[in-house]
Amino acid sequence: MIIFLVACLTLYVAWSLGANDVANAMGTSVGSKAVTLRQALVIAGILEFTGAVLFGHQVSQTLATEIVNPALFTSTPQILLTGMFAVLVACGLWLFIATWLGLPVSSSHAVVGAIAGFSGCYAGIGAIDWSSIGLITIGWIVTPIMSATIAALFYSQIKRWILEQPHPLTQLREWIPWLSTGLVSIFGVIALPTIVQTPLFAFLPIPAQDRILVIGAVAAMVITIYNWRQLETSQIPHPKSQIINPHERLFANFQLLSACFVAFAHGSNDVGNAIAPLAVITYINRTGSVPVTGIDIPTWILVIGGAGIVTGLAIWGKKVITTIGESIIPLQPSGGFCAELATATTILLASRFGLPVSTSHALVGAVVGIGLVQNRKSIQLQTLQGIAAAWLITIPVSALFSAAIFTVLHVKF
Repeated sequence: MIIFLVACLTLYVAWSLGANDVANAMGTSVGSKAVTLRQALVIAGILEFTGAVLFGHQVSQTLATEIVNPALFTSTPQILLTGMFAVLVACGLWLFIATWLGLPVSSSHAVVGAIAGFSGCYAGIGAIDWSSIGLITIGWIVTPIMSATIAALFYSQIKRWILEQPHPLTQLREWIPWLSTGLVSIFGVIALPTIVQTPLFAFLPIPAQDRILVIGAVAAMVITIYNWRQLETSQIPHPKSQIINPHERLFANFQLLSACFVAFAHGSNDVGNAIAPLAVITYINRTGSVPVTGIDIPTWILVIGGAGIVTGLAIWGKKVITTIGESIIPLQPSGGFCAELATATTILLASRFGLPVSTSHALVGAVVGIGLVQNRKSIQLQTLQGIAAAWLITIPVSALFSAAIFTVLHVKF
């Protein structure tokens, strides 16, 4: 019974996360008019779920065993179980409030703050693994800087060699193979080593170590040929398109792909924020002990996380999409493409190392990086101040929520 109750609560937290954080991931695509809101829901629905199931284990393990010192709870596993339940309630409550206000907060901040809050309330600050907290905090600081740098460097080259040329479409034709190869290569180096090991590609009569190159080459070729064909008709206005410039309409195709990568990256990293407490509770309920050295994440838990994320975006993601996609800088598909590529690269790298970084940090940093290259005066500082304030208060607020909920549960039960 308790597992069913916690699973429902996890589904709600994942729903809240989807309504807020997945909206961050898709905001630039919708804001630049590269995809419609309905298309964003479909893209996120498929790829968030896929990223969560294939890549969600590492970050979930970090959150489950490396924020709080589990050795302190070996003799009282029920206390850790109660604490993780409080974490779920606290995170769900704060993400609900933030999404209602349209604030793109970090679910990573919320879950780390909540875990630290209940453990500090029960056993003092010594219960918190400060070395892990420090490493995660460094990741939070580096994430927007790294993402902004990648986005600014990439966009500055596109601006110089394509957008500012007398004939952008002619230049773009020469760049299409390079853009296609770069897009596939970045995703392939980080994600394909895991994907090609799945049963989906087991039928290929190719050694596993060669599948990455073959699949990547085919994908790059398909993207190149498709966009060359699109280039031939790009100067003819499309009655349903809101994008005026023909070269920006072509960049919208690339941004559609980069949006897929961001959705996959987000699912791989942030699903851990919702499911890590459920994984710990399930482990304690099954074994009667605390996971000290590590924990296996059952696939059904990953499925719950992925399903909740997608449902939350579909029902309530529009407000935060507007904040990210339209309220920081005016975006064109070329800028949105660079911002999403930088975000996906940053987040997927973090997922490979098991670091629960913030998608909102990465995406906001990337959008600011684009703004610095475009026109610094176009950056809406008031919006950034509101976002930064939401980031800063998330940790203490979620910690206080968690500590209060844990205290009530501990005293009552």
